Amino acid sequence: MPMSETGTAYDLAGPDDAPVAVLIHGLGLSRQSTWGEIAPMLARRFRVLSYDLPGHGESALPEGEVSLSTLAAQLVALMDELGIGRAALVGFSLGGMINRRVAMDHPDRVSALAILNSPHERGEAQQRLVEERARATGEGGPAATIDATLERWFTDEFRHDHPRTVAKVREVVLANDHQNYARHRQVLAEGVVELIRPNPPLSHPALVMTCEHDSGSTPAMSWGIAGEMTEADVVIVPDLQHLGLIEQPELFSGPVTDFLQRVT
Repeated sequence: MPMSETGTAYDLAGPDDAPVAVLIHGLGLSRQSTWGEIAPMLARRFRVLSYDLPGHGESALPEGEVSLSTLAAQLVALMDELGIGRAALVGFSLGGMINRRVAMDHPDRVSALAILNSPHERGEAQQRLVEERARATGEGGPAATIDATLERWFTDEFRHDHPRTVAKVREVVLANDHQNYARHRQVLAEGVVELIRPNPPLSHPALVMTCEHDSGSTPAMSWGIAGEMTEADVVIVPDLQHLGLIEQPELFSGPVTDFLQRVT
């Protein structure tokens, strides 16, 4: 397992001379659990870097605060260490917040953005709900909300027909350090505010995707993200929920591959 000097676990695959695509997973997950099916598909045409967020998967726990800016800095430091000057950033959920923060802080390091199932400006009631969930996590760790989380993430049919896959995701989430999970969940709850209506607007080519029934990263949010960018396509995947990219990875790998081939 490759490990950076700062304790970030990562994988790098695909043709050496191909454009680089970086895959950024979401809260409580890991590079393997999120991108295990999609990364090999993308690596046929791109140099694919996937990595674990601080304290997730096989990466070391962070020292100091956790914020969108520190999570963006982790990725830039990894790119520096690997000699990657510029890359397309593909972010899922919290990862789709991190890649926007990198594009705001280090625009010259980003060639394109794919923002998958990622939250944006919430209404007052939804914001309260997200903050309540973050507090519950702080009090009881990921186990306090795992059943409700999996119901939001997967469709009923998938949970019934693929119990082993759901159980693996549950195992990955429950393996998280409680304090670290809570800190990242707080970023997910509060960090959206700093991404709304960026000035100047992000001008990188962008693909914004979500699923029809993703209650936390709704189609309206995806249209809102795209509406605040100068060049963005929107794809809404029918029927699925938050982890549609695990239920039907080809519905994500296809549009992402087409997009990256067009813009990188």
